[in-house]
Amino acid sequence: MVTLNRIYTRTGDDGSTRLATGQPVSKAGPRVEAYGGVDETNACIGLARLHTAGELDAMLARIQNELFDLGADLATPARPDESEGAVLRILDGQVLRLEDEIDALNGALPPLASFVLPGGTAAAAALHLARTVCRRAEREAVRLKEAGEPVSGPALRYLNRLSDLLFVAARFANDRGAAEVFWKSGATR
Repeated sequence: MVTLNRIYTRTGDDGSTRLATGQPVSKAGPRVEAYGGVDETNACIGLARLHTAGELDAMLARIQNELFDLGADLATPARPDESEGAVLRILDGQVLRLEDEIDALNGALPPLASFVLPGGTAAAAALHLARTVCRRAEREAVRLKEAGEPVSGPALRYLNRLSDLLFVAARFANDRGAAEVFWKSGATR
């Protein structure tokens, strides 16, 4: 449990912050961008939850907690001598659970015949926004890895599956596909 007695510290006034390891870094650094994108995704899911209920809302609540775990994972660069379980990391089991949830939600939906425009119900529109922000967070994590920084495979897979889940959840929130708005190619020419 984290206790925050004071919200402002003034330590970041110079544009720097610290990773979970205590290492100082720029607030514009690629690792901070990656876990910042995860935080933005979490905020978007919180907005979407204003319009969800039941099983979908419970799933999204669990995901919000997992996104804090993912942020901690990204804020703690792996070390070669790190022992398993010593640091909070995303696990392959969490990725598999997302896949199972994608399959369950998708099983209740009609097949897609066209690209879906973001919109429909308020829940679906908010979930589509969360999906696009999640995709950006994934790109930032990939850039971090491509820059030679350690990023765990499960963390990258989690972001990839989460954006898929958010797409399917948006379709599900559109009255199980009934309120979807489809792209009409060239319709406005």
